[in-house]
Amino acid sequence: MILNIDNISVHYGAINALRDVSFSLNEGEIVALIGANGAGKSTSLNTISGLLHPTTGTVHYLGQDISATTPQEIVNMGIVQVPEGRKIFAKMSVWENLEMGAYTVKDRKVIEERYEMVYQKFPRLKERRNQPGGTLSGGEQQMLAIARGLMAGPKVLLLDEPSMGLAPILVEQIFDTIQEINKTGTSILLVEQNALMALAIADRGYVLDTGRIALQGDSGDLLHNPTVINAYLGGETTD
Repeated sequence: MILNIDNISVHYGAINALRDVSFSLNEGEIVALIGANGAGKSTSLNTISGLLHPTTGTVHYLGQDISATTPQEIVNMGIVQVPEGRKIFAKMSVWENLEMGAYTVKDRKVIEERYEMVYQKFPRLKERRNQPGGTLSGGEQQMLAIARGLMAGPKVLLLDEPSMGLAPILVEQIFDTIQEINKTGTSILLVEQNALMALAIADRGYVLDTGRIALQGDSGDLLHNPTVINAYLGGETTD
């Protein structure tokens, strides 16, 4: 098990955003966190990446308690979050955005190798490497956000709503890329409102509902669960 979240509760002031939430990620897996807006999905990722700290409970990474660890230390350990809304540096070039993703890497040779790796995965970024990030299309910005995360060389990639605001054909491309990244050995925790697409590529899934884990199981079982079908798949079966 590479990541284990054990009975965490998280508060925003008096608001209890997560209540005794537990889930795990095994090495090499894609695990999907699905749920409605406000269910606690992004809060879960922000707690793993150190942007928030649990009020109670623990986050363990490779057996080490990282519940009180700083975000920079967590990146150095191998956990990288690609935030909701992309949050690229609009005035910086594509190349400079990627350089920012590698800020924890000291070996220039390693950085150059990672440039080549992300350009192979995202050829369009290589074509546009000198353009300001803000001039890219929505799909290209999402590619850049993921590529920037890969520049840190993560063992665990936390993806927060990667399909948000994208046309269906671009959504398919992004999900194909997520699977390709996973095949190289990166474990992925995927937060996604497009439950059908998320569960289609995930090994397992968890359903968050108002700060609690409501359901969990293999992705195939969740795709055929009546509650999931009615709440998140538009009432349609996936057969």
